[in-house]
Amino acid sequence: MLQAVILDCDGVLFDSLAANVAYYNAVLAALGHPPMDATATRVAHQLSSRQLFEHLFGNDPALIERARAVAMSVEYEPFYGLMQPVPELHPTLATLQNRYRLALATNRGFTAHEVVRRFDLGRYLELAVGINDVPRPKPHPDMLEKCLAHFRLAPQEAVYVGDAPSDHTAATAAGMHFIGVGEHLDVPHRVTELRDLPEAVTAIR
Repeated sequence: MLQAVILDCDGVLFDSLAANVAYYNAVLAALGHPPMDATATRVAHQLSSRQLFEHLFGNDPALIERARAVAMSVEYEPFYGLMQPVPELHPTLATLQNRYRLALATNRGFTAHEVVRRFDLGRYLELAVGINDVPRPKPHPDMLEKCLAHFRLAPQEAVYVGDAPSDHTAATAAGMHFIGVGEHLDVPHRVTELRDLPEAVTAIR
């Protein structure tokens, strides 16, 4: 029986592409580099910072490390205001909380827990896991396995909700159910918007 719903952050709980693109372009500007191209922009809210910098500077390990250091020095504060909660975010989480234990699992780093605090998600989420809390980011299953260990659940007793192929890969590697959000994933269980999630979760067997 399904007992827990674990949610991704960007693209699931928030329309945050503009925020993440603005943040990473600020990092690139501090490095003296031009803004991200269309490909990097498209994946900016799916990859961890290190993964994105490897995408941008894959042949230059020294530049990757420099970018990571600069990223740590660029405050995310101006960009939280660009994060748009998806429609009916709080009512949807409240509905899910009535039946399931909830957690957040995101490739965000130092901002993962601040997002929970700033948008008052702690009233619903029992746990929040970011890339600083586990050895490896998605598509590795580490953060989902951490959630399972916290809940003391078997993989088949939880479902992960995400919007990217890396989310599906992580859920599969963890042995969990998966529900995709949006139009870009070809998976058996999918919703167009988060507010459709409670009904979709009931279909998981």
